[in-house]
Parts: sequence; structure tokens; C-alpha cells
Amino acid sequence: MKGVPLTEELYKYITDTFIQEDELLRQIVINTEAKKIPLIQVSPETGKLLGMFIKMIDAKNVLEIGTLTGYSTIWMARALPPEGRVVTLELTKAHADEALSNYKKAALDNKIELILGKALVSLDTLAGRKFDLVFIDADKENCVNYFNKVIHMVRSGGLIITDNTLRRGEVIDPNPGPGAQGIIAYNKLVANDSRVESLLVPIDDGITLSFVK
Repeated sequence: MKGVPLTEELYKYITDTFIQEDELLRQIVINTEAKKIPLIQVSPETGKLLGMFIKMIDAKNVLEIGTLTGYSTIWMARALPPEGRVVTLELTKAHADEALSNYKKAALDNKIELILGKALVSLDTLAGRKFDLVFIDADKENCVNYFNKVIHMVRSGGLIITDNTLRRGEVIDPNPGPGAQGIIAYNKLVANDSRVESLLVPIDDGITLSFVK
């Protein structure tokens, strides 16, 4: 049996009941839009779910690929224990500067390390480090490349979580664009890779969870 179709009314019921998005997080979204930065941060429910996964697996070291202005980073950093750390990778300096400002406002800058530059290059510099959870939310064309680099960096029992894996429904389009093609290839890869057990969860624009064996 399929799940219940998510109407606007049901979505509002979920968010009103379960999501506690505080003023700082709301202001980050407002400021992001005001500065003409694309509003492509995760939804509040995805942010909360990321934090819950961190707690469930007792994560202490998290890697995020794609910072934007730090909305998702803050959800994750708040869920970590005091000694926990998030390393986040961002390509665009204007986005990184805004994120760093937001981390200070959230009093979390001591728990977050932001690395500016191309993620594939930054990942090579991090190759010797181990993480409990990796969140991939950057250019979709490179999702397969990101997975192939981070799979060696995640401990057994850890998670790789990738956002936008329904790609607004384009994953079943007969003529998908480059981003959707990247997601289709990614979903196929992790669905069949014996090193992980994966499932696409239809929350927001879709997230694919991969449990590292």
C-alpha cells in the first residue's frame, strides 16, 4: 500500500506538531532571501531529521558537502554532544561568509569548521579523517563522485544522507536535466552498492539514506 498523499493541510499538521524552528533559524532564511542567495536550504523537517539521526547513531564527527548559509549546519551542530564537530564544505565565498556569521550568532562557531573551495578538492584534503555521518547537499551532477570519495571516510554503522533525491519528480522524467541525471545515477549506485544499505525517503524533495555496513 502506498503512503498517504501529502496535502498542504497534512504538511502543515506535521510541521505545526513536530517542528520547532526558532527565531534564529527563521531569520537565516529571511536574510538569505534578502541577500539574493538562492533559497535552497533544507526544509525544517529535514533539518530536524538530520539532528535526530545524529543523536540516534551517537555521531560526534559530521561532514556536510554544501553549506549555503549554514541553516542545515546549525540543525546538525545543535544535535551533537559538546565535543562534536561539523566540517562543512562550500564553494561560494559570499555564502561561506554569511554562514560563518550565522554560526557566531548561534554560538556554534567553535563546533563548526568551514572549508572554502571545490568540494572534490577539499575531500581529498580530508581523506585521512573519519566521520560518523555525511550529508551531501551540493551540485547534483557530482553526487556519484562525492559518494565514491566519502564511502571510505565513514565508519561502519555510520550514515551517508543525500538531499533532493526525488529532484522535484524529474527522476522519472523521460528527458531529465543534468542535475536529475546525476541524482538518477546516484540513486542507482547506492541502491546496488554492497557496502551500504539504502532507501529513498519521500520527505520534502526526497532524501536517500545509506547505512554503511
